[in-house]
Amino acid sequence: MRIRISWASGQVVARLKESVVTRRLLHTLPYRSQARLWGDEVYFKLPLSMEDDTETTDVVEPGTVCYWTSGGSLAIPFGPTPASRSDECRLVEPVSVLGHIEGEAKILRKIHAGDTVQVSRVVEPW
Repeated sequence: MRIRISWASGQVVARLKESVVTRRLLHTLPYRSQARLWGDEVYFKLPLSMEDDTETTDVVEPGTVCYWTSGGSLAIPFGPTPASRSDECRLVEPVSVLGHIEGEAKILRKIHAGDTVQVSRVVEPW
């Protein structure tokens, strides 16, 4: 399963793993939200609220697509955050890992706080 995350100056595609959270997310697509930044992490509110269905962690690789339960948001770190110790991507609290963007996570530096972000499903060819 893949999703496209687009904004005025760019886009990325992310491959998501199978999970209850992923399936519920796909049913809300397409949707728009406002980008927010926390250090080198972009996050945006989802039009749904749910519990984590997988193991959670607070340190991930750049470009990891995460579901932040208490924030009701998708979060994608692309570098250090204010909570990081050195170069790691440390989120504010544990998150569910949903997948990873395809390509370089650094493209997310082009997103600015307040940008409108659209999330849509990528239709896979048969």
